[in-house]
Amino acid sequence: MTSTLTVSLDAMGGDGGPDMVIPGVEEALQRHPGVRFLLFGDEVRIAPLLDAHPRARAACEIRHCEVAVAMHDKPSQALRHGRRVSSMWRAIEAVRDGEAAAVVSAGNTGALMAMSKFVLDTMPGISRPAIAAVWPTLRGDSVVLDVGATIGADAEQLVDFAIMGEAMARCRFGIERPTVGLLNIGVEEVKGIEQVKEAGRLLRASKLPIEYVGFVEGDDIGKGKVDVVVTEGFTGNIALKTAEGTARQLTTYLRQAMERSLITRIGFFLARSAFKVLKEKMDPRSRNGGAFLGLNGIVVKSHGGTDALGFASAIDVAIEMATSGLIAKIGADLAAKRALEAFQPAASAAAPNP
Repeated sequence: MTSTLTVSLDAMGGDGGPDMVIPGVEEALQRHPGVRFLLFGDEVRIAPLLDAHPRARAACEIRHCEVAVAMHDKPSQALRHGRRVSSMWRAIEAVRDGEAAAVVSAGNTGALMAMSKFVLDTMPGISRPAIAAVWPTLRGDSVVLDVGATIGADAEQLVDFAIMGEAMARCRFGIERPTVGLLNIGVEEVKGIEQVKEAGRLLRASKLPIEYVGFVEGDDIGKGKVDVVVTEGFTGNIALKTAEGTARQLTTYLRQAMERSLITRIGFFLARSAFKVLKEKMDPRSRNGGAFLGLNGIVVKSHGGTDALGFASAIDVAIEMATSGLIAKIGADLAAKRALEAFQPAASAAAPNP
C-alpha cells in the first residue's frame, strides 16, 4: 500500500451507476483532495463522465469490467455469475490485494455482503458480520448495528456486535470509551427475548473495555442515550427504515404547512436559516454509508437510491474508517475477548472448593 490513500469503487452499483458515482467522486475530492480512486465498471460509460469532471479525471483510474451485479440479483446468482469478473467483485479484490484501503458500493446489499465475506473472509472469532450505520441524535450521532446483515443473532453474536460497534464509535467520534446499550422492549432486566437478556448478562460480567449501560428502548436511539446501540439485523433494519420514513414524513408536513397561507410563507422566510439547519440534520444523504464490520477489510455500503452528495458521504465513511485504523481496533478488542474467554475456564478450574 502506498502512502497515498486509495479507495476502490463499484462504479456500476446503485440506481444511477456511473451517472451518480462520478459526480460523487468529484464532490468527495473537495473534502479529500489527496485521495485516489480505482473505478471498476464499463469504461465506455465511465470515461465520458470523467471527461466532464476534470478533478475526478485526475484522481481516478478505470479498471474495465463487462459484468455488473443487478440490484435484483440474488446473492447466490451474483456469486455464480459475478465471481472474478463483475465490477463489485473486482472492487472488493482491490482491498484484499492491498491496492485500496477500502471499497464503496451502492449495489445489491446481499451480493455485496456475500462477495465481501468470500473475498475478504471474516475476522477471527466473528461468525457473522454486521452493518453499522451512523444515526443522528439530539446529542450528536450514535452508531447503530446491525441494520440488515444478520437476521436473528444469539447472545455471543450480540456481544461481538457491541465490540465492533464500540471500535467504530472510537474511530468515528474520537471517544475513548463509548457507551453501549442493547436495544430492547424495556430497560428492566427481566424484559426481552432470552438472547438479548443473555447478551446483557455477558456484557455486564465482561472485563472488556466497554462501557455497557444496559438496555435501551427505541425512543432512546434518537435521544442519544448511548454512543452505540446494538441489535440484530431484522429489528435494526426496520428501525432504520422507520426513522428515514418518519424524517421524510415530517419534512413533507412542514413544507405543506409553510405553503398554506401568506402568513406562513412570510414566517418561513423569516425563519429560513433555522429551517436550513433542520433540513441538513434530517437529510439522510449527510449520513449515508453503512460499514460492514467483522471483515478483514473495510467495505462501505451506500444507499442504492442516493445521489452524488449521498455517495460522497459514503466515501467519507470509507476514508474515515481507513485512516483511523478501524480493522486494527476491532482486531485488538476481539483478541482481548478471546484472551478473557481462555483465562476464565482456567481460573475457574484453579479456584479452591468451598
